[in-house]
This record gives sequence, structure tokens and C-alpha cells, in this order.
Amino acid sequence: MNRSVLHETQSLCPVCLNKIPARYTAREDGVWLEKRCDQHGDFAAPIWDSASEFTAWIREYPIQPPKHPTYPVERGCPFDCGLCVNHRQAPCCVLMEVTERCNLGCPVCFARSGAAGADVPLETISGWYDLLLDQGGPFNIQLSGGEPTLREDLPQIISTGVEKGFSFFQLNTNGLRIAQDLDYLRRLAGAGLNTVFLQFDGLSAQSGARLRGRDLVAEKRAAIAHCRQAGVGVVLVPTVCRGVNEGELGHILEFAASEMPTVRGVHFQPISFFGRVEGLTAGAGRMTIPALLSAIEGQTGGKLKRSDFLPGGGVHALCSFHANYTVRDGTWTLQQTASSCCCHNTSDAARKKVASQWSAPQESRCCKDSGLDSLDAFLHQRKYETLAVSGMAFQDGWTVDLERLCRCNVHVVRTGQLIPFCSCQLTAEDGAALHL
Repeated sequence: MNRSVLHETQSLCPVCLNKIPARYTAREDGVWLEKRCDQHGDFAAPIWDSASEFTAWIREYPIQPPKHPTYPVERGCPFDCGLCVNHRQAPCCVLMEVTERCNLGCPVCFARSGAAGADVPLETISGWYDLLLDQGGPFNIQLSGGEPTLREDLPQIISTGVEKGFSFFQLNTNGLRIAQDLDYLRRLAGAGLNTVFLQFDGLSAQSGARLRGRDLVAEKRAAIAHCRQAGVGVVLVPTVCRGVNEGELGHILEFAASEMPTVRGVHFQPISFFGRVEGLTAGAGRMTIPALLSAIEGQTGGKLKRSDFLPGGGVHALCSFHANYTVRDGTWTLQQTASSCCCHNTSDAARKKVASQWSAPQESRCCKDSGLDSLDAFLHQRKYETLAVSGMAFQDGWTVDLERLCRCNVHVVRTGQLIPFCSCQLTAEDGAALHL
């Protein structure tokens, strides 16, 4: 097979997680990340569908190192994640895994959560907030788990963060609790919740059964309806798996548009092979960014085009993509182009952009009641009609690139540490975790 080397980097062996050299190679069938472990042999994973578009997609953004990196450098990336002085991006969003409990047993779960497990003590969480402030915060907070809504004291966790100066709170949830309990959701909103990051894999019973263990479409619709009543923004978060739900992307986007302005965006996550992935191997189900974008174009009849999308700023270009659209009467209008890009290219800019895009519009500030002049009214209404379409391709043992990893600005807080998300979740082929 003809191949040429496009770029050399470092990666990990997916079997033993030892550091090994790697390279991006151009083949007849696209760009692959190739590597060899002396003990476990050769590995390769598809990354892009053409060398020319891969090269055009890659770009460098300004770095914004952590303000107070505290973890000592001993073995190097990714073994010294903490953050260390070699990390190149400050936190934008920080996950707080507040519980190990979950009310689903999804066949696909990066957190490997289930019915058993414990909640993190409130005192520990309060200390996490203090750690984040010491590290240069406040940052955007993602309340995660497990399933965080199993905690009755979740409103108190949010209010504690508000008291300490944090202003944006996102709830990563399967939606079951908020679909059933509007009062609970209203208490979360009253405490300061801005956005529900709603697990949403499609509108078919089959996708729910395959990825979550059962059909959950009715519960997802009910959760969105309750968010509308509570004034909380929603971002739909599909885990996209080839052979399962890659044919539903267009339907998901049309559904999101029909639920605006409560639904503020769709954030696609191509499946990654860490945590619990039952019945799939790394060679099956993988969906690359270009394959996903091409599917979006095809399934929307060209309303959304692959060329509309740009790499996300701040993180490495291979990690994410985004585009914003004004949606009015079934017409999708792109808000940015490659020549007039408003990419959030530092962690601070990304943090502010996410908070603005994903929070629900406040009805009390609606234009007809605000006394805004005509220009302000137009801009205000434009925000109501804007849908953010984005995605993030998390790294696993087959695709991890240490150059990408050191640019991560989505971090997980652990006692005394901030760990890049992909490093924190990374597991070997046998399920052994890089970071316990």
C-alpha cells in the first residue's frame, strides 16, 4: 500500500499504555494514525478521508497555558497530568463527577457507571471549587457523574459554586429525573443552572436500545418540555456510532430546530473506545469527523454543508468542529465562514462563547418588553434563532496523540488535580485505566 508520512508525533500503545512513536500517514483510503509497540505490534486508526483536506483542516491557535500548573514533571505526558508546566491550554470547562451512581446501565458509558457507587461529599466538592479558583478560575462547570440528578443536594452544589464566584453550570444528564420532576429542575434553575447537556442519540427506539439499553425517546421529549417550562437551555448530545445511529443525524438536527429556542445546540460525539463499550471493538463503530460531516450534509439535503464547519479554537484542530446557523421557517443560514471566522481561539474566549451560546434566552428580556432600539432588537432576536452545531472527537487508546492531549481545555477535577478529559478517561484494551 502506498503511503507517505504527513506528521510525526507520540502516542500510547492501546494494550499496555506505554508511550510509543506515532505518525499520520496518507494512504489511498485516507489519513491514518499508525504506531508500533515493540511488545504488542502494529496499530492503525482512521483519522481523515483525504490528505489534502486533512492538511487544510489543521491549523495552529494561540496557546494559553494554565496560570498555576502545580503537578511535577517526572514521566512526562500523559502520566504527569495534574496539570503540569508542559500543558498548553488553561481550563475552559471543568467536569465535576459528583456521583458514581446512575439510573441507567448504558452499554456505552465512558464513566462505567451503574446502580452501585457513592456520592462525593459536599465538603470535597467545596474544596474542588477552591482548587479551581487557585488554578485561575472561575471556569465553566459541568456537573457530571454517574448521573448527577440522583443527588437531592445538587441545587446546593450549584449554589455553593455561585457563592464562590462561578457563573456557568452545565448539567450532563440522561434526562430521566428532570423528565419526571419539574420541581427538582426548577430548584436547579433557581440555584443557577444554565444548560442541560442532554444525552440524545436519536429519535428511534433502536438507537436507544443499542446505546442505552432501552427506548428513551418519550423521556427525552419530556425532559426538553420541562426545560422549556423552567427556562433552562438544552444542548442535545448524540453519541454517534457507525452501524447504529449514523443515519439519524439529519433527523436530530431537524428536531433540534423544531425545539428552538429552548434547544440551543447539537453537540455530536463520535464514539470513543474507553470505559464501557459492550459488543463493539475499536475497528467497528468508529466515526471520523469528516465522515460525520459528510453524513450531516447528505442527510440535510445540503442545508448544512461539510464546508460550513471549522475546527474548534483553543483545542487541537483534530478534536472538534463547529458552525452556527440562523434557522427561520425551515431555512438554515450559516453565520460564519472560513474567511470571517469568529473562532474562540483561547480557553477564556471559548468559556465565554459556550456560556453565551448554550444558555436559554430569558423571556423577561424579550425584545418586545425590553425597550431596545431596532438594531438591538434585531440582534437579540437573531440570538433566539441561532442553533450551534458542534462536535468533539475524544481520544482513545488507538487515536490518542500527545500533541492533541496537551492542548486539551476540558478537564476533570480530582482531589488536588486537574486532568485533561481524554487522559482521565483513557483505558487500555483490557479496561485498565491510565488514571485511577
